[in-house]
Amino acid sequence: MIDCNIDGHIALVTLNNPAANTFTAAGLRQLKDLIRELNGNLDVYAAIVTGEGDKFFSAGADLKTFADGDKVQARLMAQLFGAAFEALQDARPVVIAAINGYAMGGGLECALACDLRIAEEHAQMALPEPSVGLLPAGCGTQTLPWLVGEGWAKRMILTNERVNAQTALSIGLVEQVVPRGQSRQTAMEIAQRVCTLSPRAVTFSKNLIHQARLGTPRGAALALERERFVDLFDGEDQQEGVKAFFAKRKPVWKNA
Repeated sequence: MIDCNIDGHIALVTLNNPAANTFTAAGLRQLKDLIRELNGNLDVYAAIVTGEGDKFFSAGADLKTFADGDKVQARLMAQLFGAAFEALQDARPVVIAAINGYAMGGGLECALACDLRIAEEHAQMALPEPSVGLLPAGCGTQTLPWLVGEGWAKRMILTNERVNAQTALSIGLVEQVVPRGQSRQTAMEIAQRVCTLSPRAVTFSKNLIHQARLGTPRGAALALERERFVDLFDGEDQQEGVKAFFAKRKPVWKNA
């Protein structure tokens, strides 16, 4: 259902549940467990999340799951979506979404939980849950406005506005639009750039950037920023980076 292939310092995570790469309870648990494994594998510096095929990144949840109105099942799925995408959002590696087609509902929320999003030119994105009597429960109501602002978040959620790749780029929902079939390669190129950087410095920086999302008071966030800068001197990579610069060679990171 979710495939993972690690090549060097990069993990390729593929949503693979034909025909629309929908999420099931088992798939969400698998995703959360996979993120935990990647967090513990210090050789992985970046991860790419994409969908199998050329039509769907993911269509989100299979609506058959909610057809009988079972409130217990609804609570379970909401918890699983939230837990999986919070884990993805807080993952230690840099996570890049290669949006290779439709990203709808929970599929878009999965992409929103990634650090960066690359969309193919034919991609379509929406959070249409209210059109079927539901609402985004995979962090979408919180993450989308942080990325695109309240106005566009309301347009997408409250009026069921679907956006294409170019609109997504213009509102800040994605960082880049590429031709059909090129999102995975573009994401790989970005991931390779991540791998040239100090893993500890990147992890610290990612966590600090997220302080703005969490609403941490500016004074506290700046104090933490300075503290993390000093913390880097406890590891080997700080000295390796400086030595490599002066020796005019590529650093050899140990994630330490």
